Amino acid sequence: MDFFEAQHNARRKTWQLGVLFGLAVTVLVVLTNVLVAGVFMITTGGVAAGADLTTMLRSVPVDIWLWASLSVVTVVTLASIYKYLMIRGGGRAIAESLGGQRVQSNTTDLKERRLLNVVEEMAIAAGVSVPPVYLINEPGINAFAAGYTPDDAVIGITDGALSFLNREELQGVIAHEFSHILNGDTRINIRLIAILFGILFIGLVGNMLLRGSRYGIGRASSSREGGGSVAVVLILGAGLAVLGYAGTFFGNLIKAAVSRQREYLADAAAVQYTRNPPGISGALQKIGGAGSRLQNTGASEISHMFFGQAVNHFMGSMMSTHPPLPKRISAIDPSWNGQFPIDLQPSSISSSALDTGASGFAGGNLAGSQGVGHSLDAQSIEGIAVEVDTLPALVGRPDDRSYRTADAIIDTTQAPCLDAARDPCAAHLLVYALLLHKRDQEGPSPAAVQAATLSELKPGELADIAKLHKLLGNSDDLHRLALLELAVPALKQMSHLQYKTFVARIIKLIKADKQIELFEWVLHRLLMKELTPHFEKPRAPKIRHRKVERIVDSMATLIAVLAHYGHNDKSTREAAYLDAMQELELAKTPVQPSVDPTDNFSALNSALAELRDLAPLQKPRVLKACARSVLFDHKISAAEGALLQGISAALDCPLPPSVIAKPQAEH
Repeated sequence: MDFFEAQHNARRKTWQLGVLFGLAVTVLVVLTNVLVAGVFMITTGGVAAGADLTTMLRSVPVDIWLWASLSVVTVVTLASIYKYLMIRGGGRAIAESLGGQRVQSNTTDLKERRLLNVVEEMAIAAGVSVPPVYLINEPGINAFAAGYTPDDAVIGITDGALSFLNREELQGVIAHEFSHILNGDTRINIRLIAILFGILFIGLVGNMLLRGSRYGIGRASSSREGGGSVAVVLILGAGLAVLGYAGTFFGNLIKAAVSRQREYLADAAAVQYTRNPPGISGALQKIGGAGSRLQNTGASEISHMFFGQAVNHFMGSMMSTHPPLPKRISAIDPSWNGQFPIDLQPSSISSSALDTGASGFAGGNLAGSQGVGHSLDAQSIEGIAVEVDTLPALVGRPDDRSYRTADAIIDTTQAPCLDAARDPCAAHLLVYALLLHKRDQEGPSPAAVQAATLSELKPGELADIAKLHKLLGNSDDLHRLALLELAVPALKQMSHLQYKTFVARIIKLIKADKQIELFEWVLHRLLMKELTPHFEKPRAPKIRHRKVERIVDSMATLIAVLAHYGHNDKSTREAAYLDAMQELELAKTPVQPSVDPTDNFSALNSALAELRDLAPLQKPRVLKACARSVLFDHKISAAEGALLQGISAALDCPLPPSVIAKPQAEH
């Protein structure tokens, strides 16, 4: 299953979830009506000797049926909305609800550093920004991913997983969670939390009525009328509490229906990503030996999000959110002997182990020293690393070449720049350094205007920016964008006021020369895509366009901009444009759209906003058209590579860096 089919199926799962929710609410409405009708007949003497059921039910006024039904629907809906608002912060809200502690991106703890190295490499290989990582204080071996989109996603991992899993096993678990992020599973999982809370809330109402009736029994003991009222509340509360068990049953049933198959798919994707079946198989085997259960009472609410079974169910495997461990392991490793390890000991790690690379897929150096492992040509990334028809297949599907490229990028990046990207106090200074012009131009100096923009910073900060700017030197856009992706977790630790100041300063730096350069646009686009959901409000993309043909003007603008930056002369640009539109069978579109790509990027931003809301199965057509324009001259230039990265990110179609760069052979 490719990225786009997975996205399409995830949206179909959302509809399935809605249908299951509707069925569960319908059953709760029926059962509640039966309960209310029974209470009504008992308290009004409607149960006559010898009367049949039909007669008794007809004695219940229609208003009772209507009010009972309306009450259930209203309570369930309002409870779901309330829960949705509680978790609207996305992945961060979920992690913090479990007491998760943010792992600092500049941590010096060896095990935490190893974990972050794995996450960083995998994120760069997949073409997405590095997600924040949270540590959950639990002894069981488990992990989860949560978020509406990759932009606000986080990864959580337990102390047990950090302690007992070796590097290969961590890679398998993290790859499994990245699969959930890239496939859109995390969005379904968050919606499932809100929906299930609405179903379970009926039982909570019953428990509240029971507690209230206990307090009223003593007060009403001297009054027959008062005692009768308390009895009604007691019966109604007990009945609703019983219905709460029915809600729990349906909730677990829905979880199992939505989650089980996706766990198999995520396991398979982890093997595909890492090319190392023993990694995830070993993690699952250790779960069989040490367990994956969580003690936190909030774990049951999000049990469907975890890597392993987080809670026990009273009906056993029938209601389990995950397939049985033996089946999951056998699907990955058919030769498994069926034995789980016993007497597990915490895995050991030394500082030198951080420099030995990512066993299982890359084998290079993740610590940032240079000249080790793979090398990458930092002067030119021109070359053919992809074909038109194969580009969509690479989206959201990092392969062995992707990891080698990610490793090489990190390996050939200056260590102080990596340190700054991981430091919450220096990450914003690194971004400023990335935006500083490499040289002054004729006329008013953009660098001088930029310096004035930064003049309000402290002298020490200005000195750090100057050092970083010098270290960056003539580094290519590939390395610069990788540093930006690495800096995202640290940037997300800013306060809201710092974020506002940071964004305003970024815009001033970009506008210093009164024009927007290509790299500046890409950096700003990626930065706002990642930070806006965190500091403002996560927004899951909506499908507003089912066919590319409905937004031809937006497509024409996109291809025109690509043709402009990818080719030097007018005739080649027009030919590349026509070739790309022919790929979409839209060649009759005017060769010159009503936009001047050299003027500003506002038209491109508007076009991408339309194309982002395109149906997932239509986006491969868009990417193939982009590839047709880029590869018209049989190479991908640095400008085209950066632009492709920005466009693909804006369309929620992450491209691995291996699309535009190929690491040289190992030394």
